[in-house]
Amino acid sequence: MKAWKTAVLAAALLGAAPAAMADVRVGVILSMTGPAASLGIPERKTIELFPKTIAGQAIHYTILDDSTDPTAAVKDARELIAKDHVDVILGPSITPNALAVTDVAAHYKVPDIAIVPSIAQPVTAKTRWMFSTPQSNGMMAHAVVGNMLAHGYKRVAFIGFNDAYGEGWWKAFSADAARNGIRIVDREAFARTATSVTGQALHIVGAKPQAVLIVASGTPAALPERALKQVGFQGQLYQTHGVANPDFLRVCGSDCDGTLLPASPALVAAQLPASSPIKAAAMRMSSAYQKAYGNTVSQFSANAWDSGVLLEHALPIALRSARPGDTAALRSALRDAIEGLHGLPAPDGIYDFSPTNHNGPSTNAVAMLRIEHGAWQLVP
Repeated sequence: MKAWKTAVLAAALLGAAPAAMADVRVGVILSMTGPAASLGIPERKTIELFPKTIAGQAIHYTILDDSTDPTAAVKDARELIAKDHVDVILGPSITPNALAVTDVAAHYKVPDIAIVPSIAQPVTAKTRWMFSTPQSNGMMAHAVVGNMLAHGYKRVAFIGFNDAYGEGWWKAFSADAARNGIRIVDREAFARTATSVTGQALHIVGAKPQAVLIVASGTPAALPERALKQVGFQGQLYQTHGVANPDFLRVCGSDCDGTLLPASPALVAAQLPASSPIKAAAMRMSSAYQKAYGNTVSQFSANAWDSGVLLEHALPIALRSARPGDTAALRSALRDAIEGLHGLPAPDGIYDFSPTNHNGPSTNAVAMLRIEHGAWQLVP
């Protein structure tokens, strides 16, 4: 297990101030190695930009790598809680790992802002400690269905990961497609670690769809895109927001040109209209990230940034009733404060959490994009 740890002691900067109170302790679980490394690496870079003090309170971040392994994610969560006594967890990076951590967060009553979609829906006794920053699968699937209808695509195929991410998208997309008269003529699956999907691509072509939705995340999503092109598919290809990062563009290359996907508006912050209520938040994030790293914002850096936005706004509220060092009280206060955030603009959209909704941004949250020459273009 690899770990990146950072700490800032505010007392050293305060001179004659009284002895420092205990830090707020933030645990972070990301997939910085393994198949989802193209998600976790930009997420880690983003979290390194987070403020080291909030409301005058020092923040201590401990970042652990789960190696894209659900078992490791659970081990990391237990270590953060038992050894580091964290007040809140940010992450994991992928759906299977976040699902695995849900039981741990519930058992120890630690709020977890997961950087994956739809992890806390519906809100139950177990998931009430979980929150999601990305757009829900249902919201993104609805955008894909709307675009398919606008182009007259009524026969489509589906190929996705054979795990929780693929299954979640299948449920959302197939239901929305059925409601709108779109027929899914073939469904295929593949593993995150697959090296060939030629057989699945041939089955899809044989079903004669007008369009294909690929449901995967990170660079492994390039595999079916290439395979479909190689076996002669000439229809429209769609991806999900799981591919919205520069590494995917680099790996897929020209094979991706013309591909459509729903994604965070943060990816095209400069292209958003001036009237957009999240443009200022998206530009703030885009400017900070590009100043620090000189490369393009991804869906995953935006998702990670929003976990920090939620923490930045919830912590001052929680500190009114609980102090660092009283771990159980601060964990509970943070959970309640996050749940109470309403009308909060961030790069991924506007958050309106409630006791029945922990499920990402609710409005101004989806931009339909086209990949052209290795760049994102906003579809009007």
